[in-house]
Amino acid sequence: MTDLSSLPELPLNINDDVLELNKDLERIIEDVENISVQLTWMAYDLVALRTSPELGAAMEKLEEAYHKCFAVCGDQKQEPEMDMCPDSTATTPTQM
Repeated sequence: MTDLSSLPELPLNINDDVLELNKDLERIIEDVENISVQLTWMAYDLVALRTSPELGAAMEKLEEAYHKCFAVCGDQKQEPEMDMCPDSTATTPTQM
């Protein structure tokens, strides 16, 4: 059996170092996840636009409607209600 006095002493602040390392790892993982999501959306947009060119025009219409709605509704913490936004019927998917 080994003698406990021969083992090297661990620093007392090892828990602080481990907690800091865990925080750093969590932050890095979150950053990588965000990059992965962005890359996935970029790939999806690329495939969708190459497959269906009319999708680009529909996306532009949606963006214009959003900007109109945002101008009328203002900067609210909650999502604006569709009755408050002008031309809300023009942005339904069936009319695009």
